[in-house]
Amino acid sequence: MQPAANRLSLSRRAWLRAACLGASTLAHPGLLQAAAEGERFWTLLREGGCIVLMRHALTVPGVGDPPGFRLDDCSTQRNLSEEGREQSRRVGQAFADAGIPVADIRSSAWCRCTETADLAFGRHRVWTPLNSFFAREGRDQQTRDVLQALRNHRAPDNLVLVTHQVNITALTGQSPAMGELFLTRPGSQSLSLLARLSV
Repeated sequence: MQPAANRLSLSRRAWLRAACLGASTLAHPGLLQAAAEGERFWTLLREGGCIVLMRHALTVPGVGDPPGFRLDDCSTQRNLSEEGREQSRRVGQAFADAGIPVADIRSSAWCRCTETADLAFGRHRVWTPLNSFFAREGRDQQTRDVLQALRNHRAPDNLVLVTHQVNITALTGQSPAMGELFLTRPGSQSLSLLARLSV
């Protein structure tokens, strides 16, 4: 057990951090908006029936993959950076801290997606409609396949899909940053974006 003086010191430090955060949000309204968006994200997720689209975490520099890459050989692909691996772990910790259960984790077959899923959630299963169609054919068919499969998704289960920017943009009309999470529910022609979160 910590001495009383040390507990008081920890409490005072926590209070000072909260006070500083309050002051900074007043000075920077964008921080307040981000905090509200984050609260909305977790509130909706607790209600269940959500589909979370996550773009793979930060990668080493580059666009697409090297020429001649192979899906069965991670060494031929553009992969996560160390910062991206840490970002993935932060996502998993955020879900654990919030006590949010996730029924299923599906991923693109690309190694930067499967590694993101494994580091964040400890598991994944590859779902080919989530595979990247950057510089490849399949955009319309894959998007239809995802929407068809998810159109009857309901509470209480939450589902996480780890995929690529092009796939998420096709499904929602919005472009995520690497490692960003979009909270959605099925709509008539797309997945309706309700909240977004960067960790």
